[in-house]
Amino acid sequence: MTITQPLALSLREVRKQYGDHLALDGVSVDVPQGSVFGLLGPNGAGKTTLIRMVAGITAPDSGEISFFGSPLEQSHIQNIGYLPEERGLYKNMRVGEQALYFACLRGMGRSEAEFELKDWFERLDVDGWWNKEVADLSKGMAQKIQFIVSILHKPKFLILDEPLSGFDPINAQRIKAEIKRLRDENGTTVLLSTHDMSSVDELCDNVALVNQGSKILEGRVDLLRENARAGRVDFKFKGNLIAFTAALGASAILYSVHSSENHVHDMVLGIPPDTPIEKFLKWATKEVDVLSCSPKTISMDEVFLRAVKKAES
Repeated sequence: MTITQPLALSLREVRKQYGDHLALDGVSVDVPQGSVFGLLGPNGAGKTTLIRMVAGITAPDSGEISFFGSPLEQSHIQNIGYLPEERGLYKNMRVGEQALYFACLRGMGRSEAEFELKDWFERLDVDGWWNKEVADLSKGMAQKIQFIVSILHKPKFLILDEPLSGFDPINAQRIKAEIKRLRDENGTTVLLSTHDMSSVDELCDNVALVNQGSKILEGRVDLLRENARAGRVDFKFKGNLIAFTAALGASAILYSVHSSENHVHDMVLGIPPDTPIEKFLKWATKEVDVLSCSPKTISMDEVFLRAVKKAES
């Protein structure tokens, strides 16, 4: 895939093997600056290995990783925020004390950290928990604290691995809003690993899909969804179904049809790529009473399932 905007992260032919297991087999990925980039794939696909290499926890056996145009080095880690899927808070510490501890590890001074933490605690409605024990936190509340800790030092690059795990719908929406705000207002680049395809639809600008250690799909979300649509439209009309399908002939593919009373029919049709929908409508209105016609909505869940199925066939 060709990316025209500057890159925050670039992986080139990255390979990693653990014993007999090939975790990543020559994977190349480009993450544009200031975007939310979805890293997708089934369990065991290689996502965690890739994330751990970007976070500086492990190194590739071969290949190159560039961070904002320079080879990734240990010094870059201060500019990276990381919320791992495996959560880790010290249960015998107080919430505020622990948050300050992690902030200092990231190079923040105490007064600066306290100021930023107060703002974030209020923003995410955890300001009453500063002096309480971490052991008393619910799963969702602990997740909020770890999210705050991962972004407190204002990283240029943020890695979020299943960040919505443990949240109720209201707080999940709140975290999504904060991710968008970090991207839109702060210019933060976000690498988001998740199995929640609704979050991908809502948040991601670009995605890469890995399966069995190889990249099988990459691109802008809107273009991937359009390609997966394959010319399909939702078409509703009133008229003679048999006569209309006969008139269609080979000019369109009939995927499904649902008929109701009064000769009203809902169809999913596949229109050839070289046939604009306006041209199809102009013809259809001469044959039947057209009630509605629109491009079929394709979710990233469908894109994901199709790509994995195709790769494994």
